[in-house]
Amino acid sequence: MQYWLMKSEPDEVSIDDVMASPGQTTAWFGVRNYQARNFMRDQMQVGDGVLFYHSSCPEPGIAGLAEIVSAPYPDASQFDTKSKYHDAKATQEQPRWISIDVKGTQKTRLLSLAEMRAIPALEDMVVLQKGSRLSITPVTPAQWKAVLKLLK
Repeated sequence: MQYWLMKSEPDEVSIDDVMASPGQTTAWFGVRNYQARNFMRDQMQVGDGVLFYHSSCPEPGIAGLAEIVSAPYPDASQFDTKSKYHDAKATQEQPRWISIDVKGTQKTRLLSLAEMRAIPALEDMVVLQKGSRLSITPVTPAQWKAVLKLLK
């Protein structure tokens, strides 16, 4: 089992949206960074844990817990000419972008970015590194445990 931090802008998809969706499950779509795509395509597996992170909002931070509940599959938004995630170079035969289904398991209190920065056990967390902008990053088992402890 692996662990991930996945960022979502709450005005696009929030933890509340996921928890209110059928089966508390949503497709994670619109990832347009090759490294993040490769994590989804090559490393994520059903059952992996997810820290659901709200980004690009007044108070960014971890807002809930989730798990990966599907294998990767082509992101349909890359083929939709009306979507802001459309990619004219993607084809049905050779899709460029990946989706994965995520199931919300718990809405938590917001563990803010500022609070995370103050925890020594999290100092090496990718999301806390200067210049880190990836929407999906790996989380170590020790970081996962430290976050869960903080959320109790």
